[in-house]
Amino acid sequence: MSSLDAVSAEWRIALDSARHALRDAADVGVAAGELRAHARRLARECTETAAMLDELAAVERVHLLHPLSAPPPSHRLLGLPEHLDACVFDLEGVLVGSARVHAAAWTETFDEFLPRWAERGRRAAPISGFTERDYRDSIHGRPRLEGVQTFLASRGIRLPQGKPTDAPGAPTVWGLANRKAEAFRRLIDDAGVPAYAGAQLYLERVREAGLRCAVVTASANASRVIARAGLDALVEFVIDGDTMREEHLRSKPAPDTLVVACERLGIPPAETAAFETTAAGVDAAKAAKLGYVVAVDRHGLVLREHGADVVVTELAALLRPDTRLFQLPT
Repeated sequence: MSSLDAVSAEWRIALDSARHALRDAADVGVAAGELRAHARRLARECTETAAMLDELAAVERVHLLHPLSAPPPSHRLLGLPEHLDACVFDLEGVLVGSARVHAAAWTETFDEFLPRWAERGRRAAPISGFTERDYRDSIHGRPRLEGVQTFLASRGIRLPQGKPTDAPGAPTVWGLANRKAEAFRRLIDDAGVPAYAGAQLYLERVREAGLRCAVVTASANASRVIARAGLDALVEFVIDGDTMREEHLRSKPAPDTLVVACERLGIPPAETAAFETTAAGVDAAKAAKLGYVVAVDRHGLVLREHGADVVVTELAALLRPDTRLFQLPT
């Protein structure tokens, strides 16, 4: 994205926020005459700013991906039903591809722990190391503590729960969870996690259309990942692993996290769309009675059979061509 296009994108967000503020002001009794005066000034500012940016883009020969002169997207252009007022996104697999970083952090954690455990003579036979299948079967989609316990159970190991203050790597469930969190933060800070192509674009269009946005994930580092991916300004609420632990919310396919996300947004589930990438996520959305379920299937899973209303390979595939404003990289 060019610097001029970044400025245009920021202007779109700011001006759309101003429009929404005027709409909300009408609901709390601000005088109609005052609102009309503010609306006229805002419309004039939008027109003048759009003309200025279009002129600069022409002079600089820059193609704006976020022109102010483009009309705000509608539900139809977003590929969503008209009755929706909010969107709740899973993080991993929908907005970002952080699974490899999570898996690397878990591998580092367990590859350090398991040999130490074996050396203590707690097990006579060798203990097989952490694998990609272990991540998929025991870890993915679960809060950290639950993931630690599930994986250790698969190796016949039981550890005391410990405390949140346990040192990273201590032989407790909390110690291993803290060790994984430490490794994950280091890996994220070193390399970051880019958003999927089209994820930022779709979030921007959703916000411009006036829909509310939240993220639901079992990761306890969600806010860090979202910020590193450059999506934090587009997300209002995050229901993460810490929220699940503190509020005793069950993992998907239970509907708990999605129900809480709707409550935080102040939008009924029937007027909210879920964007999921696993069978458990789709099942949770149906159990929560969300009004529309989009399955983002990047791995050839059979998600429509679980009740998804639509299945796409990427978020931007939902956008009609006239809202994309550019071609995604192949």
